[in-house]
Amino acid sequence: MTDAQPGRPTENAMRRALKRARDGVALDTAEAAVLLQVRGEQLRDLSASAARVRDAGLEAAGRPGVITYSKKVFIPLTRLCRDRCHYCTFVTVPGKLRREGHGMYLSPDEVVEVARQGAALGCKEALFTLGDRPEDRWPEAREWLDAHGYDDTLAYVRAMAIRVLEETGLLPHLNPGVMSWTDLQRLKPVAPSLGMMLETTATRLWSEPGGPHHGSPDKEPAVRLRVLEDAGRSNVPFTTGVLIGIGESYEERADALFQLRRIQRQYQSIQEVIVQNFRAKPDTAMRAMPDAELEELAACIAVARHILGPAARIQAPPNLVDAEYALIVGAGIDDWGGVSPLTPDHVNPERPWPHIDQLAERTRESGFELRERLTVYPEFIARGEPWLDPRLLPHVRALADPETGLAREDALPEGLPWQEPDEGFTATGRTDLHRTIDTEGRTGDRRADFDAVYGDWEALREQAAPGMVPQRIDSDVREALAQAADDPTRLSDDQALALLHADGPALDALCSIADDLRRATVGDEVTYIVTRNINFTNVCYTGCRFCAFAQRRTDADAYTLSLDQVADRAAQAWEVGATEVCMQGGIHPDLPGTAYFDIARAVKERVPGMHVHAFSPMEVVNGASRTGLSIRDWLTAAKEAGLDSIPGTAAEILDDEVRWVLTKGKLPAADWIEVVRTAHELGLRSSSTMMYGHVDQPRHWLGHFRTLAAIQQETGGFTEFVTLPFIHTNAPVYLAGIARPGPTTRDNRAVTAMARVLLHPHITNIQTSWVKLGAEGAAEMLRSGANDLGGTLMEETISRMAGSRYGSYRSIEDLRAIATLAGRPARPRTTLYGEVPAERVAAAEASDGHLPELLPLAD
Repeated sequence: MTDAQPGRPTENAMRRALKRARDGVALDTAEAAVLLQVRGEQLRDLSASAARVRDAGLEAAGRPGVITYSKKVFIPLTRLCRDRCHYCTFVTVPGKLRREGHGMYLSPDEVVEVARQGAALGCKEALFTLGDRPEDRWPEAREWLDAHGYDDTLAYVRAMAIRVLEETGLLPHLNPGVMSWTDLQRLKPVAPSLGMMLETTATRLWSEPGGPHHGSPDKEPAVRLRVLEDAGRSNVPFTTGVLIGIGESYEERADALFQLRRIQRQYQSIQEVIVQNFRAKPDTAMRAMPDAELEELAACIAVARHILGPAARIQAPPNLVDAEYALIVGAGIDDWGGVSPLTPDHVNPERPWPHIDQLAERTRESGFELRERLTVYPEFIARGEPWLDPRLLPHVRALADPETGLAREDALPEGLPWQEPDEGFTATGRTDLHRTIDTEGRTGDRRADFDAVYGDWEALREQAAPGMVPQRIDSDVREALAQAADDPTRLSDDQALALLHADGPALDALCSIADDLRRATVGDEVTYIVTRNINFTNVCYTGCRFCAFAQRRTDADAYTLSLDQVADRAAQAWEVGATEVCMQGGIHPDLPGTAYFDIARAVKERVPGMHVHAFSPMEVVNGASRTGLSIRDWLTAAKEAGLDSIPGTAAEILDDEVRWVLTKGKLPAADWIEVVRTAHELGLRSSSTMMYGHVDQPRHWLGHFRTLAAIQQETGGFTEFVTLPFIHTNAPVYLAGIARPGPTTRDNRAVTAMARVLLHPHITNIQTSWVKLGAEGAAEMLRSGANDLGGTLMEETISRMAGSRYGSYRSIEDLRAIATLAGRPARPRTTLYGEVPAERVAAAEASDGHLPELLPLAD
């Protein structure tokens, strides 16, 4: 392993860095690397300034002079792991477990027994410690999971967390290693906090043979940083930290701290940062590596405090500090982490926990009071939604002091049901918004938590800047036009980009080619569907920065429909000739896990012949995570409940560079693709969409089109492609000054034409949006390659809340008029582009133009 430590910094550099720290000036990476090397009197100087920063933060938090800890039990769920960290004694192998008489995993009874013993001693946290995905390496782990009915280790973690909550009342803190975005959705409902150490950002320690993380796929720094970011996007109170002394340079150590600061600044999701010193252990590859000295640990704590600031909660494990409590407190910690009166530190078994009374006394000697906290920090308890799942709130409230958010030290945990909130489907709020959005408008242009729910706007502006730089296009547009006219399937990416940038006569020529291709593929008839949109709730905490529809439950424009109201609206739509209801809603934390099944079933029971086109991929993932089902099993159950097809919304742009600017917490592109592929495999067809004109560029459109075409070639499940121009007026990302004011007419024409060209011959129906473009704009798109006008809608809240000016309903006559503007005939269609039954056509014709009087609902 390479030791990359440079020589000592000059005295001048040290004096300058110390002065900047004393003066409260922001440090850069080079200065932080210098300060990480302070020792002796210089360390006392740095610690003094770090302690002042810490004290200011405690004062602001309302607990001056308090250092916290969590009273917990360790639950080593499995000691198997797919990684091979060279310093780890926690991990073992199946043969050794068998020889010692242990199973591959703790049994459910063993888990609950440890938790029960801890509860009896007043512990309030159950720390689940385990290796990363052992079933990927060890057949014995896979066999154990199969025999006990679990798809993977995380499914077992989730199940055991629920048992601990229900049977003991302890609050689970889960440390299962690397988690995907979907994994975080699965685990968030069963644990108030989760964690994973970053350890280091030194990639060479992972990539180079002999490095401490070599051969460990889960220790790649980029992977671990992605987990921290996904936790932030998912509003998960998250514990992380650095491990010092494993061969990293001071610059690399500083970089890790700055990466944590970046993520915390952007998402405000890191509840504590652990600064842990390496301790060599026998029988490991790094047994001869020197321990990180305690002054080195103190220096890192002090630098972390200066970098992360007063609001950060910084922790050092008390069993690793060799009784040098004053040194560590003086460096700027405000938390000792978890201390167990029952179980050993399974990661550092040679280091027993101090007795809590002893820890309190040593903390008092440094001038601080030791107070017990819960696994989730008070700040996150105070924030409430969306940081704590409603099913966990009763468990947290039973143990939290209502004034401080710290632990009620006299409380003994008791098991409580882990269950859905009692409210279920109750009609609340502005349930007439579907009608009054057109007459009264929205109450305000933004939700009340605008400055908090979307993350840090300044950090986002920096993140968005690189992706918004236009790309230089050198390809010959004339050559690209000739190729598009001759055989669009052979367009190169450079040629496609040239056409996506086309303007003037070249754009006119492109639209003419697309229109000819449309005529040859689907003919001249413009199709439309008689449908009703039903947005069953707009309560949502996902934090999509383009969305003006989502509201907090307490906002003036928030609403949730009852199941009866959903069914009533579907019945009304059937009466006036609809063949489809399109149902989507916000990610409401209080709706039951069965909500989507209940909605589909309610419509089918009321109107058996209605096609239920419902639930975006984001809603599918939400439903799966809340029920504990896999995506496949959830979609299967939804289909059995009455789901007929899904909208391919929530796609936005299928490029995470753009997605993570547009949205804080929506599913990544890979997860969207997984949901859609799975739906198609199960016989649930879907539309496909692209929202454009915000922080994107034509290169992102091209990638999106290529992705959709590849999926369609594989599954054949897309019914159409829908262009969704960004409506900017009330969109948070526009109000914050980051996004463009929607696409230009040039953009709309180019996207529509290139959708026809690039998706040919795989997706044959291209839909334009009268809601977003109006009649003239939609007609122009029909002359540019589109062949479908979408639906009558009857109600449309999402685009209208964003500021669309074109209403919520178009009659059949209106839609035919748009087709006439384009010089084309029109005909109705079904969701799957089939022929509409004569009875449905007659009902729609008979009711056409009278919908505004028929549709409003009395609460």
